[in-house]
Amino acid sequence: MPTCVALVVASGRGERFGGDRPKQYLPLAGKPLLRHCLERFCHHARIDRVRPVVHPDDAALYAAAAAGLDLLDPVPGGATRQESVRLGLESLADDPPEWVLIHDGVRPLVSAAVTDRVLHALRSHPAALPALAVIDTLKRGEHGAVVGTVDRTGLYRAQTPQGFSYAEIIAAHRRLAGAAVTDDAALAEAAGLEIALVEGDEDNMKITEAADLARAERLLAALWRSRTGLGFDVHRLAPGDGVVLLGVRVPCGLRLVGHSDADVGLHALTDALLGTLGAGDIGAHFPPSDPRWAGADSAIFLRHARDLVAAAGGRIEHVDVTLVCEQPKIGPHRAAMTARVAELLALPPGRVSVKATTTEGLGFSGRGEGIAAQAVATVGFIGDDG
Repeated sequence: MPTCVALVVASGRGERFGGDRPKQYLPLAGKPLLRHCLERFCHHARIDRVRPVVHPDDAALYAAAAAGLDLLDPVPGGATRQESVRLGLESLADDPPEWVLIHDGVRPLVSAAVTDRVLHALRSHPAALPALAVIDTLKRGEHGAVVGTVDRTGLYRAQTPQGFSYAEIIAAHRRLAGAAVTDDAALAEAAGLEIALVEGDEDNMKITEAADLARAERLLAALWRSRTGLGFDVHRLAPGDGVVLLGVRVPCGLRLVGHSDADVGLHALTDALLGTLGAGDIGAHFPPSDPRWAGADSAIFLRHARDLVAAAGGRIEHVDVTLVCEQPKIGPHRAAMTARVAELLALPPGRVSVKATTTEGLGFSGRGEGIAAQAVATVGFIGDDG
């Protein structure tokens, strides 16, 4: 297959939308709108690289939106969309792809099917445009009154990503710099390129107003899927001066034995989160044979699992941990444990459950030989196909 780069243009200011930040960084289904665009291209098997084009003033917002994604370094945009696209194209000139897709960073619901249709058309055309036929009757108005009906025959609504031969579109941008066009297909037209029309998607909307963002939320909610992970861990007890459970030090005449701080609760919870990703267990990520983790704070392990979930596009919905022990007593420390787990996972405390039970004197826990923990994590993924 020809090499292909997706150029995601997200340097606009979004004045029509309003708000305290450019609309591409507003939250949509729990993450920045722009991240939805970036993830969809990063996860597409036929796209080799993704190059974002962002406003120079948005460095911190962009860094948060793109955290953990495998992207080319962003390039700063220009004063107009056309200039921003040209700058993005120029940034690829030293290692040019054969094809480039140019996508609006405020179209978060672009589907793989639309992208596939554009790519397929590029096999036989130097440019390809996803579009939807106009089906509504069109009226021309002046001063609040209808003055005519427009023939809708052959009219289409253009979408992105628009696909091009890289060599052809960068030549067109260089030759027609400063031309007043509204999209790259119009520039390709002016350059005399033949543009293939492929079917777009009604859900591939451009977020322009608050109502568009609300509609996108509803569409994504319909695609929400949950996964559940289970974690279990045990550590021995020995004489000592206190144990660490769920990130909270509990003074007592005991200690937990382990390579790290032996926080059995956080270990179980880490495994539960890893389980939602099918990413193995805690030992695969932090081998007990590695001296780096001797005495380590188990919060490191939990943050790692949390970040893996975020990088996979997941959102932690709820966690539930049960500690199984005869001693120490958990009740007096339950609130502090709940707060610490909520802090580590950036969750409201109401989405963290901490419980404790005993085995009525039975087994190793009943004999006071160790503490066990069981954890369940629920993680949501947008459009997760299993």
